[in-house]
Amino acid sequence: MATFLRITIGLQTLAVFLAPVTAGLLLTTPNGHSLHSASAYTIFVVAVVHVVAAVLAWRPGGGPPRPIVSATVFLGLVLAQVALGIAHVTVVHVPLGVLLFGFSLLQLSRRSACLPPPERSRRPGRSASRAAA
Repeated sequence: MATFLRITIGLQTLAVFLAPVTAGLLLTTPNGHSLHSASAYTIFVVAVVHVVAAVLAWRPGGGPPRPIVSATVFLGLVLAQVALGIAHVTVVHVPLGVLLFGFSLLQLSRRSACLPPPERSRRPGRSASRAAA
């Protein structure tokens, strides 16, 4: 499940990276609006899949619960981004898009977010690696 979570975060980062490209097409081509709308739907779907992947990596996968909080916050920001885009509030829409990209890159760079927690030793004061040896 940790691999699925990692792939989902990578797809999320790619989708958020491509959104400004479609925003540029929005300004220059007649079909730009539909392309930017499609990129928004893609980001939303990938953000929902990210939340599901984070829950699956935590509960059955034995990973940490922290990625669930990050995924949920990201989904909330995406919902705000979509609402601001529909309302044409570009003064907030554009900086929030930059924040989403940075946040997604931060999630992708965290190695520990996708790894299960280390095994604990049964004996206090001893690390898991020494107890296994």
